[in-house]
Amino acid sequence: MTSITTLEATGTPAITDSPVVSTTKAKPAFGILGFLSTSHMVNDMMQSLILAMYPILKGDFSLSFTQIGLISLTYQFTASLLQPLIGLLTDRKPQPYWLPLGMLSTLVGLILLAFAPSYAVLLLASAFIGIGSAIFHPESSRIARLASGGRHGFAQSVFQVGGNMGSALGPLLAAIVIVPFGQHSVAWFGLAALLGVVMLLRVSRWYASQHAAVTRARAPAVAAPYPLRVVVGAIAVLLVLIFSKYFYVAGLSSFYTFYLIERFGVSVQNSQLLLFVFLFASAVGTILGGSVGDRIGRKPVIWVSILGVAPFALLLPHANLFWTVMLTIIIGLVLSSAFSAILVYAQELMPGKVGMVSGLFFGFAFGMGGLGAAVLGVFADHTSIDYVYHAIAYLPLLGLVAALLPKGKHKAER
Repeated sequence: MTSITTLEATGTPAITDSPVVSTTKAKPAFGILGFLSTSHMVNDMMQSLILAMYPILKGDFSLSFTQIGLISLTYQFTASLLQPLIGLLTDRKPQPYWLPLGMLSTLVGLILLAFAPSYAVLLLASAFIGIGSAIFHPESSRIARLASGGRHGFAQSVFQVGGNMGSALGPLLAAIVIVPFGQHSVAWFGLAALLGVVMLLRVSRWYASQHAAVTRARAPAVAAPYPLRVVVGAIAVLLVLIFSKYFYVAGLSSFYTFYLIERFGVSVQNSQLLLFVFLFASAVGTILGGSVGDRIGRKPVIWVSILGVAPFALLLPHANLFWTVMLTIIIGLVLSSAFSAILVYAQELMPGKVGMVSGLFFGFAFGMGGLGAAVLGVFADHTSIDYVYHAIAYLPLLGLVAALLPKGKHKAER
């Protein structure tokens, strides 16, 4: 059972993974969750500008699809390598004020992206943005759990929906600002990064005070709900599901604008707007998945969100423009509900290691997204975007492995 410590000084509950019974019903710290979600929106909006700029960068720098995939790989791989390490480090010694530093790293990457004179600088910009994400996600996920009031799925969904909204806004802002005004106009979004730094300073101060109170309470650690071999097996299954989701999403989103342009003759600006529609649907699905998981359990949400996408994914390569848009909306709504449920399920399999688990799963998701973009970019160069969409359509069928998740008394299933 999750313990709740009520802090009289702030009136805000602090959550730990310790089996201490509370006499006070905790409520989520909605203000902190709001700051986290908004800063996540800013962080991921700046990241998604890279994705949204692909058609522009391809033309300006004469890039191949392989080179475009390598840009995604650089950003995603940097984030994926660092996130588990940062999560493990902050499990041992929390670093409240690393959050604004992470946002500053993303800001540096954004400025480099705006004024990059060469492909090499584009890759460097992607690396800085990846470093910012590596710092931001594990600690923010930990704070979301701390501020959850015991509603862990809800808190993770609120946190995640900000990121998905930011990812959705990137293509929309690219269509409104970057397509008409060019690469240098990206620098204006640095103002949003500065706003993110201010919000994260507020979150960091709250986190520092909460952590000090929890440390004074010295609540005992809680044991894992299953033997080690069962936990390791369950984590492996969850990582397979993350692979299925993010490899598929990498192919769908990284090349969606090119797919619409090449197959249906859509303009660059309209293709960005349709990418926004898909990503916005993903944001809506995120908030639904966490709340539903708190009520009915994580495992049913995981089942439906991954395997439930398969029929729509298989139909997508054969659809006309109207049904392509409709199917991607459904895919975005259903598939995006998976991550919050998977992350909270994994955190409850390994209590007391929130940072490491968050870093592992965010990092693996980023890595699979980057690897997917790079590998599928090579396929696209040697075949076609249409072939890529046919090939990835089978990935959601890997949702069948959710049947291997353990049954029993895991509290995420109650």
